[in-house]
Amino acid sequence: MGTRVIRSPERSDAWQLAAARALKEAGRALQNLRSILIFGAPYLARYRTRMVLGILLGVFYGVSNGAAIWGARFVFERLSGVTASSMTTSAGVSPRATIATEKSTTGKASVVDLVAADSQRWAKRAESWTRERLGPWLPEAGRKPDWKQALGLMLLLPFLMALRGYTGYFSNYFLSWVSERMVSDLRLDVLTRLSGLSVDYFSKARSGDLITRINSDALTLQIALGSRLSDLVKEPVTIASIVLALLLMNPALTLFVVVFLPLCALPISRLGRKARESARRVAQAATLQSGLLVEFLAGIRVVKAFGLESQQLDRFRTLSRESVGQGMRAMRAREMVNPIIEIISAFALSALILYIAFRSIQFTDLLTFLGGTAILYTPVRRLSQLHVGFAQASVAAERIGQILREQPSVRDPVLPRTLRGFEREIVFDRVGFGYDERPVLSGFSLTIPRGQKLGVAGESGSGKSTLVNLLFRFYDPTSGCITIDGIDLREAAGAQIREHLALVSQDVVVFDLTVAENIACGRPGATRADVVEAARAAFAHDFIMALPQGYDTPVGERGVTLSGGQRQRLSIARAFVRNAPILVLDEATASLDSQSEREVQTAIERLEENRTVLCVAHRLSTLINMDRVITLSEGRILESGTPQELLRAGGSFAAMARLQGIEVPLV
Repeated sequence: MGTRVIRSPERSDAWQLAAARALKEAGRALQNLRSILIFGAPYLARYRTRMVLGILLGVFYGVSNGAAIWGARFVFERLSGVTASSMTTSAGVSPRATIATEKSTTGKASVVDLVAADSQRWAKRAESWTRERLGPWLPEAGRKPDWKQALGLMLLLPFLMALRGYTGYFSNYFLSWVSERMVSDLRLDVLTRLSGLSVDYFSKARSGDLITRINSDALTLQIALGSRLSDLVKEPVTIASIVLALLLMNPALTLFVVVFLPLCALPISRLGRKARESARRVAQAATLQSGLLVEFLAGIRVVKAFGLESQQLDRFRTLSRESVGQGMRAMRAREMVNPIIEIISAFALSALILYIAFRSIQFTDLLTFLGGTAILYTPVRRLSQLHVGFAQASVAAERIGQILREQPSVRDPVLPRTLRGFEREIVFDRVGFGYDERPVLSGFSLTIPRGQKLGVAGESGSGKSTLVNLLFRFYDPTSGCITIDGIDLREAAGAQIREHLALVSQDVVVFDLTVAENIACGRPGATRADVVEAARAAFAHDFIMALPQGYDTPVGERGVTLSGGQRQRLSIARAFVRNAPILVLDEATASLDSQSEREVQTAIERLEENRTVLCVAHRLSTLINMDRVITLSEGRILESGTPQELLRAGGSFAAMARLQGIEVPLV
């Protein structure tokens, strides 16, 4: 009674689970590749000519690998005096004779023998074609070589290697050329999208996160659509051409070698999943690290003033360690592919040598197959790394895609109404608004006639700056409407609305440009004469001329080479260049010392001439010359009148004035 072999159900289930995971990961890998190509298609299509050239050259590169192996083998055969037509099986019988023997004894032939017969037929044709064209140029056993054969031998293999090398080079060049420009276009599109988003988006987004997406994520995509896309084109064709060349030489040996290739899929699938998870964590860590760096540099004066260097360095060190840890996990998932593939290829090579040891194999086949097998697993290793790379790139594409899919909460109408100048009045009609469901204005109504200078006072959080944000249409009211000359701001284009407005705020933004370029930002196309005239009007001309290069002096990042008063006067000069009919002053002198405030206030008073002014201020001294002042509390108007009337009324405005040392007349 024979022994019954029972397969362990646990082992069977484990294999089924491993196979299922491998198939699932393969599907995910294809999905990653598909998502990257879909994401990049609109950009790649712009450079389709070079894209196609890169792909075609990649295909030629792959074919040249097989051609190089075939050429080397052809030379070895001629030198050894053995040809493909004389190849025999291990028993010294031709493949067709083996098939005949198989049929006579068993009634059928093996698949290997059938493949062998077909491959031998194709090999004979290929050898005949090669011999006919290259035979006269190559030396042959039993034939005295001449200069022609020596020259042919010296040029054949270098030619094949040059063909392989240069097709690979130009394929990489064209695809890298495309990927560089694609990522440049992508970054520009991301910045364009960000510039079109509403202010509320930036109040929630982190600067570090946006920087990481624009720089690091875009770079990851560039690598994926450059070198990795090049490998995706070249390496599969390389594998196919090498396998085909080996198959034509010896099908049995080829099938013996190829059977090890599927073993590469199981570890690769697991590593790809780890790489994708690590890529997400790396992006999160990089976002926090970039955000902290931006925060540290922007607040360096406060950091030094309060001795927070150690605290900030400890925070950065903690985030850096986390980023390094996640980066090393991603690196391990990416680089672990190499030793795994090399071990599998070593097993394949060892098994091949063992197989050859028990079979009678021709020397040329032995030499060619050992070289071909060694070469075969190099593209396999590169392809295996693509899965990991595309897993990381799919995360980058998803993160960048989130920005490109963002839509502004404040949108221009399809057919905007034209706002022709400013002639009558600005009206806030029962306006309601809040931030994140926190109400700020409720039923707010206000009319500002043309030419009026209106001051706005009130405690912090009363809604003063909200009026400025709504007037510039950084936000839209949740109820009611704001009109200029009877036109609802929601019916006009935001850019046209802002052409009628000039802003001088407490937070002065000075760009890393020259003085003249900073002033000219107020109106694109402003001439040097316009800039100088505006600087004179803002009482900035004298200090500008005292700078090393005058109007061509770079002011540095955030205008660090200028004092606070100088930066504010540049901001006022920018408003003069704009020459808008409506001037908005948002705490314009709040951060200045007394001397600078007097200088800036003089410039502001000149700027206010013949303009409608909305002046928001905590310093009530800046509101004394206003035509009318309103006091806000919780989004509602408590008081309204001239500054003198409000001081005499003894209400909220007068109480704030006393706290600031402003003399309040007796009633």
